[in-house]
Amino acid sequence: MYSGPNFNNYGWASGAHGMSNMTVVDKVPPEMLFMVDAHWYQFPPMNPLWHSILGFVIAMLGIVSVCGNGMVIYIFSTTKTLRTPSNLFVVNLAFSDFLMMFTMSPPMVINCYYETWVLGPLMCELYGLFGSIFGCASIWTMMMIAVDRYNVIVKGLSAKPMTNKKAMLMIFLVWLNAAIWTVLPMVGWNRYVPEGNMTACGTDYLSKDWLSRSYILVYSFFVYFFPLLVIIYSYFFIVQAVAAHEKQMREQAKKMNVASLRSAEASNTSAECKLAKVALMTIALWFFAWTPYLAINYTGIFQGASISPLATIWGSVFAKANAVYNPIVYGISHPKYRAALMKRFPTLACAPPQDDTASAVSGVTNLSEEKVPA
Repeated sequence: MYSGPNFNNYGWASGAHGMSNMTVVDKVPPEMLFMVDAHWYQFPPMNPLWHSILGFVIAMLGIVSVCGNGMVIYIFSTTKTLRTPSNLFVVNLAFSDFLMMFTMSPPMVINCYYETWVLGPLMCELYGLFGSIFGCASIWTMMMIAVDRYNVIVKGLSAKPMTNKKAMLMIFLVWLNAAIWTVLPMVGWNRYVPEGNMTACGTDYLSKDWLSRSYILVYSFFVYFFPLLVIIYSYFFIVQAVAAHEKQMREQAKKMNVASLRSAEASNTSAECKLAKVALMTIALWFFAWTPYLAINYTGIFQGASISPLATIWGSVFAKANAVYNPIVYGISHPKYRAALMKRFPTLACAPPQDDTASAVSGVTNLSEEKVPA
């Protein structure tokens, strides 16, 4: 049971530096103080300019993410050639990113305007829950995409084809997993509290009891390290399989005394190579976005260094920027998506569609589409 901040470890609180010093907590409403860790009372208020910059950046990220991911959901859902079982993962990823910024951007902009959290304890908990559940859903969807690609490229014809029913079951498991891990802090295993900048809320990584610390450790394994290992494993063998096939094709072309084999299989392999690069880039961007937040959490539970309110800003910005990356990657790398975008939103198309038989977007192609039940 949390009874409020403990100031025993801070000499300034007993008069060493004077109680008249302004702190970052001064603007926090009284009903929120029981959620604020004593660690933050040692820092002076942040420069209002930082709050203005943060509010502006989050507002821009929110607008781009909601519009971009909304467009991805609309185009993938209404374009017949894109409605494949594998592409359900793309829609789910865009849906998760859309909800993340739709629910998190407006509250943070409001709080940046007031330079502290003004929406009350319940909204703080819900804010932390939304950020956690949508972030978890995104990374597990990335993992499912990698596993799907592994089955298609590495196992080939021996793999069971992806069906709508199987894809929907995997998506259900993604959301069930995310819901379980993110509801636990609401019922006592850790908690959601204001972050150092006092304009956002997240998991409590400063409490010294091992009940709180254990949640961060277990959660980070199942939501960060385990999916990362699965993705690395999948793409290691994907790249290995593509490289071996291309080597085989070159040797065959040399025996036939031709420059290359332009068969349909070779074209598919080339597309798969492109797809692997695009998927790896998307996943790398995701981990680039969330690793700073993980580092902040681990610094807190292991007390490796003093975390400043300003440092927590970067964790928030990098994490939320993840929801903007995917629509951009779709527009650049997915031929069929780009073609549909040009047809429905001509002013947004940056280049004419390419004549490509494969779709390469976040690890999803139309490979063997005709073999997969609709």
